Amino acid sequence: MDIAFTIRDFISRSARVLAVATKPRRSEYEKIAKITAAGMVVVGVVGIIISFVFHLI
Repeated sequence: MDIAFTIRDFISRSARVLAVATKPRRSEYEKIAKITAAGMVVVGVVGIIISFVFHLI
């Protein structure tokens, strides 16, 4: 496969994606932050539960 063709193809595809992409709104950032925080809490709770279970064994 020709490396120049591969690079040109990559640049072409990247330009197409950037043309369609938009900057996220504030509400989208807030939603992402809430979902991420909830996921971190869930992982932390699961970790604490596993820790308690192994300390009881």
